[in-house]
Amino acid sequence: MGEALPLDALLAARTVWPAGRQAAARADGEPTGHAALDAVLPQGGWPRRALSELLLPAAGVGELSLLLPALARLTAAGQPVVLVAPPCIPYAPAWQAAGVDLACLQVVEAAAPRDALWAFEQCLRSGACAAVVGWPQSADERALRRLQVAADSGDCCAFALRDRRHAANPSPAALRLEWADGAWRVRKCRGGRVPSQPLRLAAH
Repeated sequence: MGEALPLDALLAARTVWPAGRQAAARADGEPTGHAALDAVLPQGGWPRRALSELLLPAAGVGELSLLLPALARLTAAGQPVVLVAPPCIPYAPAWQAAGVDLACLQVVEAAAPRDALWAFEQCLRSGACAAVVGWPQSADERALRRLQVAADSGDCCAFALRDRRHAANPSPAALRLEWADGAWRVRKCRGGRVPSQPLRLAAH
């Protein structure tokens, strides 16, 4: 049986909100760099202090081009961004061409999925990162909740890139996007309505 968490802790971590009351939408998100996506997200961008999930049929379908504008802006401002256990070695010239300041980009390698999940959580919780991108392979709902709480306590944007087979499973993530048929579909967005139509975004 899962560990019981106090209601106050869940409310503070923004994993739940009072029934019958929609969470207040605030335009305090981190701009995604994609105007069409910002327009449909309740916070006007990536939710800060929260976990966002990108659900993918395979690696390399365009998920990084979705994130690069925000990561470039953060690093250009001197804010650290961390990649935890990426499936491939990042190609530095491409990241630099996208505007990412490589001096503010760190890559953490992990020997096992469990180590990667631990590193992901620790980076989020540290308070030293503006954004952390991870590829958790074995995260269940409890592990994702820990990532959500860590992102909130560390004042950080968290991005979990996962196989889209997890789309059917419950998740505490504030935002869930799924890539299918050449477009991004919003599966969940805390504090707002889920758009009915998928988004075809221009590549960066």
